[in-house]
Amino acid sequence: MEISITGRRIQLDEDFKERVGEKLEAVTRLKNRVDRIEVQVTSHEHHRQPDEAVQVEITLASKGPIIRAAATADEKMAAFDLALDKLKGIVRKAADRRKSHRGLRSHDIITDELASPTPKPDAGPKSDTPAVRNVAGIEVRGDGPLAIREKVFDSVPLTLAQALDEMELVGHDFFLYVDSETAQPSVVYRRHGYEYGVIHLKLG
Repeated sequence: MEISITGRRIQLDEDFKERVGEKLEAVTRLKNRVDRIEVQVTSHEHHRQPDEAVQVEITLASKGPIIRAAATADEKMAAFDLALDKLKGIVRKAADRRKSHRGLRSHDIITDELASPTPKPDAGPKSDTPAVRNVAGIEVRGDGPLAIREKVFDSVPLTLAQALDEMELVGHDFFLYVDSETAQPSVVYRRHGYEYGVIHLKLG
């Protein structure tokens, strides 16, 4: 297993790296087949809040889903300990949820059909039509700024239970995936506690 510890705008001494490596051994016992652990320490020394001066982000990379947790504190070791506790909690929660969701089937889900709004007819060009620009395939009228960040991820079709696992492991409130049973683009999202919702897109 490879461990990468890097710093941004901060110097990391060997003592810190050794302590981090020792504490990360507990993670490898919780999560099997971890290929790589990345620890990124970022200094925000000019931040207005002293308890957010340093951020530590821990990422586990394996043959399964990526697991990530981050935390801030007034110094790097405290931030690392907080992030590590979060990471352990995510792994344990995912394991518990995997047991409870084992055998999850489509009939266990209550779905809502969402009607697509009827598009409004084009009113046609006006005499003072603003200039049109094309940004990332989107037409932008006028001089208003538009910033778009595009990301492309490699993925494979997943079951609902697998999508729930992936969402929890990356610490997000929603997760976009392709359903392995229906081949529909789908989104699973968190509602309250252990309640989740699922939206499927039916391609015409």
